Amino acid sequence: MVMVQVMAQRALADAMEMMANAMAQEAASKTADREAQETRRGGEDELRLERFMNNKPPIINGGFDPDGAQKWIECVERIFRAMRCQDEHK
Repeated sequence: MVMVQVMAQRALADAMEMMANAMAQEAASKTADREAQETRRGGEDELRLERFMNNKPPIINGGFDPDGAQKWIECVERIFRAMRCQDEHK
């Protein structure tokens, strides 16, 4: 009887250890997936910026120029539309 209890406890301990290992592997996999996604997103952001800069956006030279600022915004918005840029990327 005692031997059966010891074997059952050992089997339970082994099962718990296997479950803990599986959970740790899943967490590590999710972390690796998230990091890979962030790396890809960073590359996509760089490509978006490069495409934006290739459209030669206007440069602000400073100073007070409300009309110039409005023209700058319109030009940049035109570039964003041409790039089909999502609001979150603007």
